Amino acid sequence: MAQIKKLVAQFKKNPQNVNFKDLVKVCDYYFGDSRKSGSSHCVYKTPWQGDPRVNIQNKNGKAKTYQVKQVLDAISKISR
Repeated sequence: MAQIKKLVAQFKKNPQNVNFKDLVKVCDYYFGDSRKSGSSHCVYKTPWQGDPRVNIQNKNGKAKTYQVKQVLDAISKISR
């Protein structure tokens, strides 16, 4: 748990240049296992109505900045 909170704090400080594997660890913790479709995308289900998923993509070992921000927004929504 402490490692996850540390990673989230790092993502908030700098959402660019995030290691994809670190983002997967955080997403697995908050959203459960991903649904993988054999591609570079990992799709996570979220517990609310509307667009109930978080989609992240591996691009050369890094996560896309806008997707990191989406994950952070989803985590803050869960934490309310």
